[in-house]
Amino acid sequence: MSTLNICLPEALKRFVDDQARQRGYSTSSEYLCELIRKDQDRQQLRGLLLAGAESTPGAPVDAQYFQSLRASLTAPRQP
Repeated sequence: MSTLNICLPEALKRFVDDQARQRGYSTSSEYLCELIRKDQDRQQLRGLLLAGAESTPGAPVDAQYFQSLRASLTAPRQP
């Protein structure tokens, strides 16, 4: 694991420490890592949403589609 040192104003450091404690993290570093992971997830989701918005429309999803989907999920599997 790599180390990253950051400088925070005292008020921001207190906020991070308080949030880490209140949310049950062992260290402020764990809290910050979780925030970064969530930001990565948001960026990935945004990329997927933008790609979907730019894609060509597919076939409409209607009751028939869901019926066939349910049937395929409940059908016995072939060994």
